[in-house]
Amino acid sequence: MKKKLIGLFGILILSVVLSACSNYKFKADTEYVIEDFTVTNHKGEEVSLDTFKGKPWLAMFIFTNCTTICQPMTFNMTEIQAALKERGVEDYNIVGFSVDPANDTPEVLSGYLSHFTLTDESKWNLVTGYDQKWIEQFALNSFKSLVKMPTEGDQVIHGSSFYLVDENGVAVKSYAGSEDVPVDTIAIDIETLIEERLGK
Repeated sequence: MKKKLIGLFGILILSVVLSACSNYKFKADTEYVIEDFTVTNHKGEEVSLDTFKGKPWLAMFIFTNCTTICQPMTFNMTEIQAALKERGVEDYNIVGFSVDPANDTPEVLSGYLSHFTLTDESKWNLVTGYDQKWIEQFALNSFKSLVKMPTEGDQVIHGSSFYLVDENGVAVKSYAGSEDVPVDTIAIDIETLIEERLGK
């Protein structure tokens, strides 16, 4: 009798968990319309906002000479990509905007990215090809995020958030990107967004 009760209890818990998963609905927290842009990725290719429309994408702000959060952020993004692969999610992109475009050429960005183990590099676009003033204004206008070149030193001030941009070019959620990153939540959000809005 005791074994039967334990078995029934286990089934009940499992059904509650499965029900919670199937009832999960994507809920946007932000509504930041991304300004149009045309930039150059780490492969030397020209990409624009239109390039990424039709699929959700994850955005971040980094630079290769960063001595603090940028490498951990990039590593955390690789963990998110691994989680997406585990869930069978393929229709997405990752866009990393350099906040130090004068130094971060496509070749430098490509070398930086080569130090990380990527599940699928074709999804990645580390981008440059603009001036400092542009990226500072773009980050503020499109993501409500601060980017600032200091008057002394070479460590650009920038945020550590990851942003989920939907298929229409609207940033709908932001997450911690350097510490306590909700890797599974981000993967589930992207998967749910694709299923709900794109019917895939």
